Amino acid sequence: MNPPRAGAPAALHAVVFAYHNVGARCLRVLLAGGMRVDLVVTHPDDPDENLWFERVADVAAEHGIPVLLVEQQLSDDELARVRALQPDYVFSFYFRRMLPAAVLESARLAALNMHGSLLPHYRGRAPVNWAVLHGERETGATLHLMQAKPDAGDIVAQQAVPILPDDTAREVFDKVTVAAEIALWQVLPRLLEGEVPRRPNRLEQGSYFGGRRPEDGRIDWTRPAAQVYNLMRAVAPPYPGAFFEAGGRRLLVARARIAASALAARLDPLAAPGPQLCGSFLLARCGDGGVLHLQQVWDSAQPGLALDPQRLARLVPSSS
Repeated sequence: MNPPRAGAPAALHAVVFAYHNVGARCLRVLLAGGMRVDLVVTHPDDPDENLWFERVADVAAEHGIPVLLVEQQLSDDELARVRALQPDYVFSFYFRRMLPAAVLESARLAALNMHGSLLPHYRGRAPVNWAVLHGERETGATLHLMQAKPDAGDIVAQQAVPILPDDTAREVFDKVTVAAEIALWQVLPRLLEGEVPRRPNRLEQGSYFGGRRPEDGRIDWTRPAAQVYNLMRAVAPPYPGAFFEAGGRRLLVARARIAASALAARLDPLAAPGPQLCGSFLLARCGDGGVLHLQQVWDSAQPGLALDPQRLARLVPSSS
């Protein structure tokens, strides 16, 4: 990555709305490149959420930037505070709320959002999870102009990353975080000069998906093995996890693989779709005959604690 070019005009000013790892890393990129950030708007911690990511508020505090914590929409006073700063740019990096038109209009040059997919594909919520669920081999990050319609503005910068066959959504999200950092860093010299490159975001060639709920992780063993495996990868921890019911318990699949042929041969060929304990291996036949090796399974009441074969034997059928 090349640093911003020497001889750029006086630093431009920005207000940054940010959350999660993408928010923290992109804020660091702006500061490293010479953008003046006058205010960071982020979300307060949710005590009911697994906070496995970096806190944007900590990055702002490290650099002495004022922080505004917002749970829902901006109040009139908070909106007035943003507008009074007269920013050259407004950035949104994984902020969890749509920004009102008044915020977008407060930017002298542009209001820009970083989205975790290769737009126009996977507009909307949870783009990384949806990409893994659908078995995509590539995704990335896109910096685009914000408008009233979500993820619909012109594309400013984009960076692709691969999705490997066994990658979980968390592993892909880590790649997307780096992709966001690269995309922003590469275009930052032009932004600092007041130039906003843009190309059409052709929505008719893409797709849109809504948010996901924990219940969407329920496993249907009658589906093909590839689809079931993609679901497991797409919602593996730290996301809520793919799950099934056994022995009156809800069991979460924390780690799985497509079973090697020698291992799959241990499973009763007449077994109905679903999990079965074969010695110390928990295997699951799917609707197309494919077999998955459930390498680590948690009781939903004790997330993070893998069940041993003795415990599993009391919950799922065992081969003879």
